[in-house]
Amino acid sequence: MTPSGACRVLVVDDEPQIQKFLHAALTAAGYDVVAAETGAQALRLAATAAPDLIVLDLGLPDRDGKDVLRDIRSFSGTPIIILSARDREAEKIAALDLGADDYVEKPFGIGELTARLRAALRHKATQALPAGPIAIEGVAMDFDKRLVTRDGEPVRLTPKEYELLAVLFRNAGRVVTHRQILSAVWGPAHTEDTQYLRVFIGQLRAKIERDPTAPRIVTTEPGVGYRAAEP
Repeated sequence: MTPSGACRVLVVDDEPQIQKFLHAALTAAGYDVVAAETGAQALRLAATAAPDLIVLDLGLPDRDGKDVLRDIRSFSGTPIIILSARDREAEKIAALDLGADDYVEKPFGIGELTARLRAALRHKATQALPAGPIAIEGVAMDFDKRLVTRDGEPVRLTPKEYELLAVLFRNAGRVVTHRQILSAVWGPAHTEDTQYLRVFIGQLRAKIERDPTAPRIVTTEPGVGYRAAEP
């Protein structure tokens, strides 16, 4: 944060119109905005300007944004929101697997973008806290007791169902890709078993959702992965 207490956002985009729009909108929302137009500038400012958040376009003039993302992640855990016109699922998955915290497509609404920024900041803040119960839509996970309840009543989960829910709850508000979930719960050898994961998600929803056909706790990001609602 800046001395005034404002969160500093590094906006990396080579489109002057986008830079101008985001500078005005984010400044009005109370953020301190720093701008970069190239990958080289982004890396320098990510290392020297101490941003609290980074908004990163994938289409940069000197380097692919995914390469910039990879390099930033080699030295920084700062939350990164991808902002890009590339709408292919493969691009989203690659960016998230490289360590992006979320992905917003162009054209975008400033309300959605600022909501994603707030969610990323909240997630960063909770990472520094001791693991405690997390409650979402009446479902609570107590990691110390390894207990899951719905409206105060215990929910019986298999060990894999519990691990799956834990990965999603610990990343509440963020997209977690199929590959990330499968690797964390079943191991690197199972990163392509998306149908297997879909079955477990269905079983999990049947136990925790009030209406499994219209899930509110664990939602699907088509072709990419799953997202637990924010606490």
